[in-house]
Amino acid sequence: MAVEITTLDNGMTVLTDAMPHLKTATVGIWVDAGARHESLAQNGISHMLEHMAFKGTQRRSALDIAEEIETVGGHLNAHTTHEATAYHARILSEDTPLAIDLLADILQNSTFDPQEIERERGVILSEIGQALDTPDDLVFDHLLEATFPGQALGRPILGTEESVTRFDGAALRGYLAERYHAPGMVLAGAGGVSHAELVELAQERFNALSREKTGGMEAAHFEPGDRRTARDLEQTHLAIAFEGVPYGDPDYYVSQVFSGVMGGGMSSRLFQEIREKRGLCYSVFSFAWSFAETGLLGFYAGASPDDVAELVPVLAGEMTRAMSDITEEEVARARAQIKAGLLMNLESSSSRAEQIARQYMIHGRVPGEEELIAEVEAVDAAALRRFAERLLRRSAPAVAAVGPLGGKGGGLESRDHIAARFTP
Repeated sequence: MAVEITTLDNGMTVLTDAMPHLKTATVGIWVDAGARHESLAQNGISHMLEHMAFKGTQRRSALDIAEEIETVGGHLNAHTTHEATAYHARILSEDTPLAIDLLADILQNSTFDPQEIERERGVILSEIGQALDTPDDLVFDHLLEATFPGQALGRPILGTEESVTRFDGAALRGYLAERYHAPGMVLAGAGGVSHAELVELAQERFNALSREKTGGMEAAHFEPGDRRTARDLEQTHLAIAFEGVPYGDPDYYVSQVFSGVMGGGMSSRLFQEIREKRGLCYSVFSFAWSFAETGLLGFYAGASPDDVAELVPVLAGEMTRAMSDITEEEVARARAQIKAGLLMNLESSSSRAEQIARQYMIHGRVPGEEELIAEVEAVDAAALRRFAERLLRRSAPAVAAVGPLGGKGGGLESRDHIAARFTP
């Protein structure tokens, strides 16, 4: 990657990763405004603002926005995370000026028509209802709530029915004015893009943005707890997590490789021991999530209620064994998976734009492909064994579950009993 970087006079940063062989491009705006930047009363407003951005501006109706991008064969979309919101377009390279004009319009001139707000509120409430009806998604919302209780990071990105029902045009305009400032925004482009063209377009279309820096986000503190919802389902959906590492931690890449060894594929420890050898569940995997100042390293499994009592001790056993018997062969497989995923993503302009924007927002720079691969290659079995011990000695786990909580053998144990099984 040869990423070009320019910071405009108003503080907005323009990043480009040119792929000259492509005739298409992805361009987008990444904003440091996500669920973690919201107060309790604002929970879900970042996500609702993302939805409302496409519902009409002073120059365009919602239909105009859709027709203009689709007339040239392009796609316009957006997504919200805990730490950022992104608005992005995929277009033919020649239509980059149109895409930038649309993005600038929806982010600066949205009208927040009351009728559109009510319609989109119904859509978001349906989205919340769908999430509540999807136990293998809901369990992760429960996990964050159990891990960061009473904190912004522990609240759902979608918000709640109560909070979403309160939002009106004034609230949306207020949050936009509060968080959408040029110094906290990145314009990223990848594919058939010209850095000079994007800089010029950004200077023209985003010059009126506030130049003030926005405030930070609420600090997060790992406080492992327990969050369970009993439901009459076929499976118990279980998530267990330890305190992981933030983006800037020296063990960041170690955590990614460790997650791969434990539950990153069909050859991983958990898949082989829990599914293949014992047949205790259909789905089991591990995950390593990092945030600005904290992180989670955890495991998910969906199992019959009658198998949960056996599953948890096996899971704990694999975790504690990792302190002593992870092999270089396992590490090599996990490293290969991560490297392949990284290189495959580099073949997509959308993935490249997302990656350079996120890297810049996290680190203030964009590490090159060689640097990232070198970081992964430097991880060995000794580092993973040390990391496993760090996890187990650092904190007790948080536990979340959705589904039947009883079953043969007593069902799902208390958190204290589960924590004791992970004691090194």
